[in-house]
Amino acid sequence: MEHLEQILAKENLNQAYEKVKSNKGVAGVDGITVYEVDEYIKANKEKLLNQICKRKYKPQPV
Repeated sequence: MEHLEQILAKENLNQAYEKVKSNKGVAGVDGITVYEVDEYIKANKEKLLNQICKRKYKPQPV
């Protein structure tokens, strides 16, 4: 399995989310909490995954 496929595997993403959530979901340098990003991901999951897989995703500078 390709590294990107492993990273984007549902189990891996869920495990990462739960780890952050268990750390109380403290906001990062962008000020967005894990709870706020949860709503964003729910609304944009397919778009994000497609952009990442096609190597078109451009994260915002912090």
